[in-house]
Order: sequence, then structure tokens, then C-alpha cells
Amino acid sequence: MDNLATTWVGATAKQISRAVRRGDTTATQVVADHLEQIAISDPALTAFRVVRGGEAIVEAEKVDDQEDLANLPLAGVPVAVKENTAVAGLPTWNGSAAARTPVAEEDHEVVRRLRGAGAVVVGTTRMPEMGLWGTTDGPDGATRNPWSLDRTAGGSSGGSAAAVAAGLVPIAHGNDGLGSIRIPAACCGLVGLKPGRGVIPCDLGRDGWMGLTEHGILATTVGDAMLGFTVLAGRTPATLTPPDRLRVGVSLRSPVQGVRPDEPNREAVATAGKLLVQAGHDTVKAEPSYSAAFGVAGLLTWFAAAYREAEAAGIDLTQVQPRTRRHVRLGGFVWKRGWVRQEQRDAWREQSIAFFAERNIDLLMTPALASAPPLAGGHADGRWRRNIVDNLRYAPYAAPWNLAGLPAIVVPVGSRPDGLPVGVQFVGPPDSELLLLAVAGQLEVANPWSRHAFV
Repeated sequence: MDNLATTWVGATAKQISRAVRRGDTTATQVVADHLEQIAISDPALTAFRVVRGGEAIVEAEKVDDQEDLANLPLAGVPVAVKENTAVAGLPTWNGSAAARTPVAEEDHEVVRRLRGAGAVVVGTTRMPEMGLWGTTDGPDGATRNPWSLDRTAGGSSGGSAAAVAAGLVPIAHGNDGLGSIRIPAACCGLVGLKPGRGVIPCDLGRDGWMGLTEHGILATTVGDAMLGFTVLAGRTPATLTPPDRLRVGVSLRSPVQGVRPDEPNREAVATAGKLLVQAGHDTVKAEPSYSAAFGVAGLLTWFAAAYREAEAAGIDLTQVQPRTRRHVRLGGFVWKRGWVRQEQRDAWREQSIAFFAERNIDLLMTPALASAPPLAGGHADGRWRRNIVDNLRYAPYAAPWNLAGLPAIVVPVGSRPDGLPVGVQFVGPPDSELLLLAVAGQLEVANPWSRHAFV
């Protein structure tokens, strides 16, 4: 912790907002502290695309001048926004110069809600080109994991995850099309919530990756994740209460045939299961039916979504990375032949919702990852096939629940033998976001995790 700029760096969003509302500190001081820490630590992480230094200070001063601080749940909280989401006055990068769109004239709705709650946007965070990959890197550098700088922070919300795990901001915005919040949350030891379909306004690109993408929050505590979620969802902040006795289904089965979780990830599920039982819940084996047909449909949707987004944005494919170019062209091939259909996704959603009733379970628990995060760097200029294989082998568990449109959360459980974080994923039926957060809160109390890796 030698590089900590002030006592407010490393504080939670709830602690900061409470202090600002009480007058114990100012938004201006808090934001200045975090900007200083970004200057110290981000050169090693490459988490930020743009840092809004002077602009953020001006915004913080405006927060301090407001008379209704008591009504701002994120008063003075520095936040980062993933670079594919419009922030007024900045280009929307989408992971590369080739995919960048012009300077936004107004904030995306989720950014407007963050600012309306008193948060100060200190910058935008990096992602892989077009958000296609589970590793965040490009020709101008790789976003690194604060727990081990030789490893990726995950993707596609890798910059947001690295920034939160390193204490550069207490919470960050992300979005999740096939695991893009939960994968980096698992890599970086964070709480990462993907809400269910329609809970938070999406409005990304043509159709939000064919309806797969949801906005959400990355945080170091369940309380901060809850606070960020309620703001993005336009709800009144509430207090989580422990749930009644639940039946939690447990599955190690991978959605990708031939991929199995390694020992640290299996142990994380076992540990979380014991903690759930100690908290008064029941755990039972419950295996989702990941058929080969579902796996093919998911893969083809990944391709087609990339093609549709590139087409809508008018991206010049001669300027993108070779892995992206091939991915988009394959997407065009499968889309034009009608191999990706809405009824496939609808059928999987219906099957997934029915799964909870048929197995008489309230939630499903799976590993968050199948193996350790890959090494950082080298992916952007790597072969397309290598990127596909690497993504599927280490992070197979997240994508099914985007296709189903169900809420899911990743929660830290401990550490791997190499010191990297390890976590589990919980999935619930529609409208179970608060239940997911409540169960995550029980694990947090029973098994506190290390919140930051300061670099």
C-alpha cells in the first residue's frame, strides 16, 4: 500500500458518499485523490483510455456546490465508464481507433444516472476491439491484472475491473454481452453483477449485441455493487436482508464440451457450498442441459452479433485487427444464411427459466472460470483461432446466461495457489438481482476477501 495517495483511495463508494454528504470531506478532494492514484498506478495497468483530469475536478466542484447532497446516493464517488458507452465530450472508442465513433454530444442513459446520483466520471476504461474477447489488449498495450501484472484483467470490461481492483476508483461501469462483466470480475477478485434482460436501459449499437448485452457494476464489496445497481436501474437504494432458506443448485459441468474446471475453481465451488450450508441453505446437484446444439447456436450468435454491430457502425474492416476481421466476416457468413435465429435464443431462455422450477432450486452456482486468467498481451495480434480457443477454455461459464437473459453475479471466494483471485458464479431466474446480491452478501460476511491489489 505504499503508493496510496490518501486515505480516501481504497475507501468504498458507500464510505465516500456518506462522508461527502456529512461534510467530512469534499467531492473535489476525493476526486483529486483518485486522479493522483491513477497517475501513479495506471502506467503499469493500462486500465484507462481517457482520464478526465481537469474536467473531473470541475464536475466534483459542482457536486460540492449542490444543496441536496443528502439526496445523492453516490455523492462525490469517482467512477469509471467502459469506453463503448457514450460520455458527453469524449469519443466512444469501442476498443480501438478503427471502431471509434465521434465525440458524443450527450451521455448514455446509464452515465446520466450515475452523474445524477452525484458520481464523478474520472475517465473511460479500455476494452478489446468491439468487446469481442475475454482479454483486454490492443496494439497500444494490454490491460493487466493488478494481482499479477503478467496476467490479463479479463474482458471485455477489463479496464474497469483493473481500475477497481487497484483502487483507482471504488466502482466502475461495465457491460456484459457474453460474460464481459463477470469474466473480468473473476479475474480481478471483484463482485460483478449482470442484471437480467430489460432491468437497465441498454441502447448500445444496433441492438445491444442482438439483445445479449446488459449494463452493470464492478465493485469490491456487495454493498457497493448493490448501490451501483440500484442507481443504474433507477431504483431507490435499499438495504439487503438475508434471504430465507434457499435451495441452491450446484454444477461443475462446462457449457463447452471438453473443458473442465481446474482444481482451484472446483475448490472454490466446494468452499462456497459449505458456506451456504452454514448460512442455513441447502445445496443440491443440478446440471443445466448444455446441448451441443446450444453450444453451436451460442457460437454462431457471437459471430453474427459482431457482424451486425460492425455493419451498423460502418466499420472499415481493413483497419481492424486480423482476429476481429475474421470474426466479423464469419458473422456475416452465418447471418446471411439464416443460421442465427431469435427462436433459438427464445427456446434457450424458456428452457433456462423452466430449469429452476423443474429442479426446485432458487439459484444455480457454477465456477466463475475454468482456469487461471491467461497471460496478458499478444492476443490482439494473435491468430483468430488461438483467441477463440483461449476464450472458450478459460471462461466458458458466463455466456449461456446472456443468451437466456437471466441475471448472474460473480463473487470472490479466495485465492488460487499462485495468488490470483478465484470466485463462483450465481445465476437466478428473472427479477432475482436482489436475491443474488443478498446471497453474495452472506458469503462476504462468512468469508471476507481481500478488496484491493495496490500496484
